[in-house]
Amino acid sequence: MADVRTQSVEFPVNGETGRGYLAVPDSSGPFPGVVVVQEWWGVDEHIKDVACRFATEGFAALAPDLYHGQVTKEPGEAQKLMMSLNMGQATKELVEATDHLSSRPEVAGRGIGAIGFCMGGGLALNLACASTLIHAAAPFYGVNPTPIDRVHNLRGPLLAIYAENDAFAGESVRRDLEQALKAGNIDHEIVVYPGAQHAFFNDTRSEVYDRDAAADAWQRVLSHFRQHL
Repeated sequence: MADVRTQSVEFPVNGETGRGYLAVPDSSGPFPGVVVVQEWWGVDEHIKDVACRFATEGFAALAPDLYHGQVTKEPGEAQKLMMSLNMGQATKELVEATDHLSSRPEVAGRGIGAIGFCMGGGLALNLACASTLIHAAAPFYGVNPTPIDRVHNLRGPLLAIYAENDAFAGESVRRDLEQALKAGNIDHEIVVYPGAQHAFFNDTRSEVYDRDAAADAWQRVLSHFRQHL
């Protein structure tokens, strides 16, 4: 396991200041970059851990803090935080975060990757549609952009990961996305894990965590980003 260096970073967002959690390998770079988009809980220990896991694998990972310091473990509070988030503004903030990551001396490559989970899955896909710097995306169980034909703006291949048992991102979400991707002639792979539940990748939530599915998904993501970034 490679050593990891972490820090809080700031970047400009529409005349204000955005913040994020940066994890990079503690070795000579530069490295390919990945933007890690939070779940509805905020930039919690799980999201920071995902960023660090990327860093141990040779990526520079930035988790933008869309809640600006707020983190919760309570579903009711998480829902309030998510509902209060302007998704259009959040996407703009993610674009600015991507610009910042791309400009850092630790980062180089063919483009930036985008990954996100739940709320962050939808936002990661929106980011990939909005930023010319995102050359590969791997959203986990997120909702689709509106309108869905925005996916025709993707500038690289998409790996979309879902759980079979998921009321948030169910069969209709997956079907609509695949149809739109085919219509736009976008290189893509959609993976659905049988028996898995929403948020199966989050190893801090024992009630839904699926070790085998999470391990397989992680290897797919690493392969996807290594191939395209």
